[in-house]
Amino acid sequence: MDSTAQLLVDALAPYEVDLGLARPDGGRVITLRNEAGEVVVERLVRQIELNDRTLLTDVVDGLRRDLLVRGARIDPMVAAAALDRTRVRSFAAL
Repeated sequence: MDSTAQLLVDALAPYEVDLGLARPDGGRVITLRNEAGEVVVERLVRQIELNDRTLLTDVVDGLRRDLLVRGARIDPMVAAAALDRTRVRSFAAL
């Protein structure tokens, strides 16, 4: 297992993480499965996100948010508003 895959496994426990095969553009599909083996989240991740620690952290945060929304532990509108607020701050800091 490469270091990126291991980081994802560690960060997204207890979900089973499958980092699919590389696509022609270098991106990969991350699949998270629950204890029953059911797919709970799938996301296409670009190669640059997999190779940059900061971008990979953003991917993990997004996957965690998706898990919260899917589990009805957070309203999708609240998650979207929080994401937009973060984006505005990052542009303001430039």
